[in-house]
Amino acid sequence: MTGPTDLPTLPDARFAGLLDEAKALQDKTVSLRREIHRHPEQGLHLPKTQEAIRKAIEDLPLEITPGKSTTSLTAVLRGAKPGPAVLLRGDMDALPLQEDTGLDFASATDGTMHACGHDTHVSMLASAARLLAAHQDELAGSVVFMFQPGEEGYHGARHMIHEGVLEAAGERVERALALHIFNSAKSGVIQTRPGPQLASADSFVVRVTGKGGHGSAPHDAIDPVPAAAAMVGALQTMITRKVSVFEPAVLSVTRITAGTTSNIIPETAELEGTIRTLSEQTRAFVRAELPKVCEAIGAAHGCRVMADVEPGYPVTVNDDHLAEHVLSLAAEVLGARYAEEMPYPVMGAEDFSYVLQRVPGAFAFLGGCPPDVDLADAAPNHSNRVIFDEAAMAHGVALYAAFALDALR
Repeated sequence: MTGPTDLPTLPDARFAGLLDEAKALQDKTVSLRREIHRHPEQGLHLPKTQEAIRKAIEDLPLEITPGKSTTSLTAVLRGAKPGPAVLLRGDMDALPLQEDTGLDFASATDGTMHACGHDTHVSMLASAARLLAAHQDELAGSVVFMFQPGEEGYHGARHMIHEGVLEAAGERVERALALHIFNSAKSGVIQTRPGPQLASADSFVVRVTGKGGHGSAPHDAIDPVPAAAAMVGALQTMITRKVSVFEPAVLSVTRITAGTTSNIIPETAELEGTIRTLSEQTRAFVRAELPKVCEAIGAAHGCRVMADVEPGYPVTVNDDHLAEHVLSLAAEVLGARYAEEMPYPVMGAEDFSYVLQRVPGAFAFLGGCPPDVDLADAAPNHSNRVIFDEAAMAHGVALYAAFALDALR
């Protein structure tokens, strides 16, 4: 195996030997990852994945609790001394894609693939639990391991919060960390930033109703198509003219549907799309303005309009201090060249945002680009051809462990 796990640990580091311990668990980490990758499941109910995780950690001194409304798992490791609690999260669910990687452990389930790397997340978390269990006598407090289903649009974190994951140790966790592998960074590199790290994600549907008719006589109809087309441009203008340039917002119309054939003016047209923002204030403003813009344009065209905005994930906001602290820990445990502050947020979204709304913490990226692939050529997350460098997982295991040890020693 090649990659960052072959590098020596730093002799003077406070956590000297921790990366070596993570590397020693690499066979277990990879084995669990490949088992889960081969049998991916979608949504909130992942019985095979849950059972694979349970078997991987059942021999550890953990208090393991399955979810009630989902197939989540919450595991608590109690240290030898009393103290605060910290939370580490790994998400479990796959995506509706047909895998085309050619890997010998590729998905055996048609139409489902771990294309976002969640299989690596839970495997790193399971190995972090094993590593920390070996240091149980050094811990003054508890570690909560949050194995979460339903991140891909199913609000799985919210289900687990409702069922008490943040209080699983008997008191509210004081800090939290989630890692997410991605191919926009070299293998093993940790990237994060203070403040907004990921955007909110809301979806919208606008239905425009006019009066159908013959394509040769538009004056006898009320054509919803020009009204819908005008809305596309007006919504972009709304973003650039009503939202401050210093408050990023993205509104994309991603689907337009109308009509059945060339000589019929349809009665209805429909727009669908996504809204992304980096503050809850801007998010609320855009969500309120979108129906106003569409309804006004519809009225000008004589059409009726129904505009629905479906709330998605909130903005993922890192605690300033803990984001910087995660980078410091990464530099200390992995080496300075494996810690990078991100200059900009990512406009994707994450339901770890629900945790960070309630607990100070950080969401960080772990580079997974294979060392023989150029970053510009690497298949991205959510691609049916994405391949992650498994060697990077030892860095994730070590960082998870360092985050908990640092807080509880």
